[in-house]
Amino acid sequence: MPIYEYHCRQCANEFELLVLPATPVAACPSCQSQDLEQLLSGFAVTSDGIRKANVQAARRKFATSRQHIDQKVAEKEYYQKEVKEHSGG
Repeated sequence: MPIYEYHCRQCANEFELLVLPATPVAACPSCQSQDLEQLLSGFAVTSDGIRKANVQAARRKFATSRQHIDQKVAEKEYYQKEVKEHSGG
C-alpha cells in the first residue's frame, strides 16, 4: 500500500496520504483543495551490509560513551580523595 507525500499549492500544507485503488481523488486535509503536487518520497533500504554497519556504529558509540562515563567517575573519585586528604579527614 503506497503512501504518497503531497504539497498543497493552495495553502502550502504538506501531508502524507495512503493511496488505495478505491481511494477518491486526493484533497488537502487543511483546505480541501485538489491542487496538489506529489513530492518525491524517501524510502528505507536495508541490506546485510547496512545492518552490520549500523550495529558497528552503535557499538562504537556505546564504547565511547562508556569511556566518557568511566572517565567522569574516575575524576569524581580523584576529586573526593583530594578534598578528603586536604581537609584533614
